[in-house]
Amino acid sequence: MKLVGIDYGTKRVGVAVTDVAGVLSFPKAVFPNDKQLLNDLSTFIKKEEAEAIVIGESRNLTGEDNPVMKDIRTFARALEQECGLPVHFEPEFYTSHEARRLAQDRVSKNAEDSVDAQAAAIILNSYLSRSTT
Repeated sequence: MKLVGIDYGTKRVGVAVTDVAGVLSFPKAVFPNDKQLLNDLSTFIKKEEAEAIVIGESRNLTGEDNPVMKDIRTFARALEQECGLPVHFEPEFYTSHEARRLAQDRVSKNAEDSVDAQAAAIILNSYLSRSTT
């Protein structure tokens, strides 16, 4: 089953996809978090022929929602309605930090975009690992 992973941010939204078998995930794109986001992601998800969406669940170390989580939940409901696909949440802790560490040795024209997409891939890999055990 092909999945799309999303790292939701207030400025940018990183996106990753799995292979067709739903085994490996790859950083794919970054979209600006603007008025076009829902439409852009819906088009992207349909083009990728995804069967489900995984969005990073932003919580603090005590397990309480971070301030951005309210926006994430609202966005997830709208995306689910727009695409007609199930949306799953995956806990994320320090995914952007880990993505920056992974990208440290890479040279990129737009390093932040690379980090956002890589963070989405980390979220998606976490979901895949947890789902297969």
